[in-house]
Amino acid sequence: MNIPRCEVCGLVMTRYGYTSRGTQRWRCRACGVSRVGRIDNTAKLLERFLKWLTSGELQKNMPGAGRTFRRKNERLWQLWPFCPVVDEVHPVVFVDGLHLGRQAVVLIACTNEHVLGWYVARSENSRAWGALMSRIAPPDVVVTDGSGGFEKARRQHWPDTSVQRCVFHVFMNLTTATTRHPRLPASQELRQLALALLKAKTPQSARQWIRDYMDWLRRWEAFLAQRTATPNGTLEYTHARLVKARNSTNKILADKRLFTFLDDEWDITMPSTNNRIEGAINAPLRQMLRDHRGMSLTRRIKAIFWWCYMHSPNPLPPAQLLKTFPTDSDIENTYHHARQHHQTATSIPQWGDAIVWAEIHHTTPYTNRWD
Repeated sequence: MNIPRCEVCGLVMTRYGYTSRGTQRWRCRACGVSRVGRIDNTAKLLERFLKWLTSGELQKNMPGAGRTFRRKNERLWQLWPFCPVVDEVHPVVFVDGLHLGRQAVVLIACTNEHVLGWYVARSENSRAWGALMSRIAPPDVVVTDGSGGFEKARRQHWPDTSVQRCVFHVFMNLTTATTRHPRLPASQELRQLALALLKAKTPQSARQWIRDYMDWLRRWEAFLAQRTATPNGTLEYTHARLVKARNSTNKILADKRLFTFLDDEWDITMPSTNNRIEGAINAPLRQMLRDHRGMSLTRRIKAIFWWCYMHSPNPLPPAQLLKTFPTDSDIENTYHHARQHHQTATSIPQWGDAIVWAEIHHTTPYTNRWD
């Protein structure tokens, strides 16, 4: 049995009879303070809360349509789960952003086994990506879909890490330009190149694909250079979607990031796509948000944070989580304390990103874009 300690002097208390309801009373012999021993079941409630959040269980199927469940777990929504610092070097890290409409995006980094880090921001930019990368040891290869601001952050935080552009995303970019049933001869040939890209799994097939693509560029150079006059008198590319696909593919090839997974320097088989994070991370997260739809933006962000933390390498037990993670009040006090002591600073140190507090909890008639 756990014997309580005095809240005043910290000494062990002794039994001091019972209350009228039969509850054990305790008393400190040193200072005379008495108290009633109560069992703290918050850890059990948190365990039940996380089990519900990461499953498809619906509140409407609970006793009382979930009213008791919501009342007991209201205080647990105050916790903010944050990602730990990852010192272990992994050979491959997958990164991607999960957008919550146009209001926020959660940047996630993972391996084949665990989620390594997560970060919430207004948009995918170098500042947000840098905050995520700074807490993770640089891997050998990072697989990305080429999100905005990622390359700038990588050069700063992971300068020696090789980049593999997701081949499937490149394929989809080409498909967007050509459509699935193209009519123009140039689009038909580019469509065939896009399909062949998914089958380029060896160095020989990769080199052949690059040669075929270069032949396509030379053959349709004049066709892609055609321009059309607009009503306001400016000239625009007649086949703008094909030109956009050409430019993006040329940049990827120039940076040598399309077939990084086929380099000879790797001792293991490197992935060519971002399917791991799309299928094993983003898909379950979207399903969780659908199962528990109707939550506010803050709670959707926290739900994603909790899911990522429970799939991190070494999640703590619920009792330890209650002592480790800060609450909304803790973050608000830290924010106001920093604002009072850094009036002349250009930015205010705070938990997470400004989106968490300034954008969600501070409503003004003026636009405030920290990112």
